Amino acid sequence: MDATTCLKSLLLATQQYEEGRNAQSAAQLLKQVEEISSLKCEQLLSSGQLLPTECVRRLVELTGNANTSPTVAAANLSLLTQLACDDGSRKILHCNFNLTSILALLVHRHSATPGDPLVLQSLQLLQKITYSTRIFPTSNHVNELIVFLVSNIQSPSDDIIMPCLGLLANLCRDNPAVQTHIKSLDNVKPFYRTLITFLAHNSLTVVVFTLSILASLTLNEKVGEKLFDAKNIHQTFQLVFNIIVNGDGTLTRKYSVDLLVDLLQNPKIADYLTRYQHLPACVSQVLGLLHLKDADSAAKVLELLLAMCSVSGLRPLLYQVLFKAVGPKLRATSRRQAAVTAEHKAEPGLALVQWISSPVGGAETCSLKALQLLTELMEEALGAASMPDGTESFVGMLLPVLLDFVKALDPPTKSDAHLRQHCKRVTHVNSLLLVMCGKDTTRALVSNQVSAHQCLLQVETLLACCHGNSPMARLPPGADTNLSQVCAEALLSTLVLMSKLRQQVKDMETGFYRTLQDQRIATPLAMALTSHHRAHVHTGLALLLEATPLPDFPSLVLGDSMAANNAYRQREGELTVKRIPVQDLPLPRTNSSSLDIPGASSNIHSLVEKLRGGLELQEPTKDAHVSDIIDVYEQKLAALASEESRLKDLLEAKAVALSQSDRLINQYQFQLAQAEAEARKLASLLKEAERRREDLQTKQAVQLEEARRSKADTEELLQHNARLQLDSEEHQALKAAYNSLLQRFNESGCQLKELQAAHANLNKRNDALRKSNQALQLQHDKVVLLLNEKEEEIKSLHSDMQLKDKDIAELQEELRTAADKERGKEQERLELEDTLDTLKKELTKTEQARRDACIKVSSLELQKSQLDVKLKQCEDELNKHSAMIAMIHSLSSGKKNDVNLSL
Repeated sequence: MDATTCLKSLLLATQQYEEGRNAQSAAQLLKQVEEISSLKCEQLLSSGQLLPTECVRRLVELTGNANTSPTVAAANLSLLTQLACDDGSRKILHCNFNLTSILALLVHRHSATPGDPLVLQSLQLLQKITYSTRIFPTSNHVNELIVFLVSNIQSPSDDIIMPCLGLLANLCRDNPAVQTHIKSLDNVKPFYRTLITFLAHNSLTVVVFTLSILASLTLNEKVGEKLFDAKNIHQTFQLVFNIIVNGDGTLTRKYSVDLLVDLLQNPKIADYLTRYQHLPACVSQVLGLLHLKDADSAAKVLELLLAMCSVSGLRPLLYQVLFKAVGPKLRATSRRQAAVTAEHKAEPGLALVQWISSPVGGAETCSLKALQLLTELMEEALGAASMPDGTESFVGMLLPVLLDFVKALDPPTKSDAHLRQHCKRVTHVNSLLLVMCGKDTTRALVSNQVSAHQCLLQVETLLACCHGNSPMARLPPGADTNLSQVCAEALLSTLVLMSKLRQQVKDMETGFYRTLQDQRIATPLAMALTSHHRAHVHTGLALLLEATPLPDFPSLVLGDSMAANNAYRQREGELTVKRIPVQDLPLPRTNSSSLDIPGASSNIHSLVEKLRGGLELQEPTKDAHVSDIIDVYEQKLAALASEESRLKDLLEAKAVALSQSDRLINQYQFQLAQAEAEARKLASLLKEAERRREDLQTKQAVQLEEARRSKADTEELLQHNARLQLDSEEHQALKAAYNSLLQRFNESGCQLKELQAAHANLNKRNDALRKSNQALQLQHDKVVLLLNEKEEEIKSLHSDMQLKDKDIAELQEELRTAADKERGKEQERLELEDTLDTLKKELTKTEQARRDACIKVSSLELQKSQLDVKLKQCEDELNKHSAMIAMIHSLSSGKKNDVNLSL
């Protein structure tokens, strides 16, 4: 039996059970639920079809109905637990079917018996649905659920403690409203004491749940500061890392990662972690989990690594540990699968590349998170002052894997979900490639492997996806974004990559500007410019600046698209405002015929009037069934409101379908007119082809005759061609000889030019030497004249000196005569003494003059010797220059001439 038949049978069985709650209808309903469970339709909710949605809505209403038998409710909970297998289905169950409030009501209804299997099932399903979902305490029955959880964690049974702690951890995480509500309870201190005692529990899962609750409630308070202070935090780190590596399964590992991520948001604890001495070893052990085949565990490990990347002090450590000793080769085993050699299996970097290269539709979350992690770490590595060792080899290994995603995809052969996942990967891959383009060396590696043809094929595919999926199309339940928006993001990121590489890759600039002038580019560009995300707006503005100067840029189409997007967003906002009161009514509808309350009709009208007027019931009512009446009418009002919202949605869907059908009819009529015009055109072309065929037949006969004649001509031409071939060979030989002679001629011409240039240089040097020789000759003549003048001065000084010597001899003779006469002439002694003194003075002056004359003579002799040396040097230089001039003349005239110059 196929799924559609089973769903129809299930819908019929739920209707029969609502009409008559007997054993037969219950057995039939249980049988249909078991058949649906056996089909394993995990993706039933994400399909967005009306039949599965209606079936799940009926099951949820039956589960929340107080008159439903526990067996049927337990079977419904098992089926809903099976359907809540992924994040999308859990979000649909929480948002569209309000299952959280209904399960909270079911737990509150059976709060007196917490060990009931129905309560345990409800708590387990609540734990799955509320994971990573923010629940407000103002929602229906959430306050009662919180009180129930706080009260029952002190139960002696681990079966009730564990789901209570897990659900409470989900409610407290990143939820200030629930945290404030729990702190305002009266028994919060005993609750804290109980949690602290759970830290010594035997189950690691209980310890993780407890630490998560304590971190959410007390991290920024005094209790949290004592619990997570510098003394205890290292033990907490070791405990959490041990649980992540050696946990009891995926659930424990998942909550341990969430706990560590929450702790890293505190700057003080993040600083403690950077100084934790065992951190490299712990990170290496955690990275070992990437080699597991469990996609959920790998996704949580990657989430933890991304959270650690947000701490600036941990990014270099992560890069060193993750890419340490990465092998240079990655062997591709298939189109998107990479395998490493046996000796490299322990390398986490290669395991990361394996998760990236997983097929689209497989471990999608792991692939996207791995790309984000690589982007963060590459940004850290390339932003450093010196690029770490092995980065270029790792980039060279990673590029072939990344460029597989740049290849074009065939949209008609793939589903929307497959296209959406492919576009998300393309966006992340482009972001990583853009980070690699930040450094010249890695940009060269990227530009060597990226081709303009690949990028243009990818752009063409994404443009087809953007226009094949209208941005106004309604999304399926639980979808976070439509296909056209995802395709637009991938397209714009590809264009940014093309803009970055347009100078390095051949034909990339031409393709980039041609794409910007395509009319279809207006739709994704308008989505980016009207987006709520700042990065998308910045990307759109950057591309708009590039495209505005282009002559054929579709600016008018862009303006129309932006106006249409704004109008559609305004309309969606109005519809959302209208739907808010409907979505806040969580309670399921209840079959009023199943309740028989005597005397209730007399009190209904007055009770409704009091409720409408907002009056409070001051006096206690005597009717014991008034509360039941209020529940009945609240449930009726909620059921009517939900039915009204469902009818409104159906009406809107019908209106959209009607508009689509009108558009399709118009398109069909237009296409029919086009087909008729094309048929008439083809008929005229057929007649023209017949006429041309007859003409061609006559021409063919003429051409056959010409072919016979041309055959004879061909034979003659072949003979002539043989002769020409011989001439051609002779011509080739002559041409080769001519080329060799021409080459020799060119070489001789080059040698002649070189010799002429050398001759010109030698002439220049000869002129320079001649001028230098003349200058030296003039200098020599001046020196000779100066030498003659000095010799004349020396001769005059010698004659003066001889005259002085004669005077000295005469004076000495007179002195001796005077001495002889002194004895006889005593009277004249005094006169002679005076005369003698006078003569002594003159003698000293004469001696001084003689000594000065001797000094001058010695200095003149020294100058003469120096001038002789200089003269000899000048003669030597003149001899050298004369020899060089003789050589130059002999080279220029071909004759040997001897030139000797001497003084």
